[in-house]
Amino acid sequence: MVNFFFDGWEPVLRVVVVGSLGYLALVALLRTSGARTLAQMSSFDFIITVAIGASFGRVLTARTVPLAEAAAAFAMLIALQVVVSNLQMRSTWFRSVMTGDPTLLYHRGEIQTAALRRVRLTESALHAAARQHGAGSLDDVAAIVMEPTGSLSVIRPSRMGNGGALPQD
Repeated sequence: MVNFFFDGWEPVLRVVVVGSLGYLALVALLRTSGARTLAQMSSFDFIITVAIGASFGRVLTARTVPLAEAAAAFAMLIALQVVVSNLQMRSTWFRSVMTGDPTLLYHRGEIQTAALRRVRLTESALHAAARQHGAGSLDDVAAIVMEPTGSLSVIRPSRMGNGGALPQD
């Protein structure tokens, strides 16, 4: 018979002990891997984060997963993230494949409609980004860039400089 509410103290104790030790192992591994693991997430970082969360959830709820296997899974996922981060630092091609490049969506009065289509955004998203950055209209904005993390950077005319930080298409 399946017991939906309470199946004894042993499974509860296992969750508390393995969950606490798994949590401590995960924190230790994340701390030793550096701040990059916890910085703004690229799509690869997001996948690693979800995989770590799924692994942690599995060790908490599956009676057959030992703590050593969970710690090995955490270490492998974090090691992959560190390896990919290092490869991204060394290779612009690899960085472009893994995280994508920033995309110029609006520049000096011109909406870049092809770029908007490529990143699947609408003009209303540009207006929303302008409002979120305190601009009343796109006329108060010099450029809007979609970053590889998916965030929109809004550059005011007074902060435009020579535009050297803008992506080149």
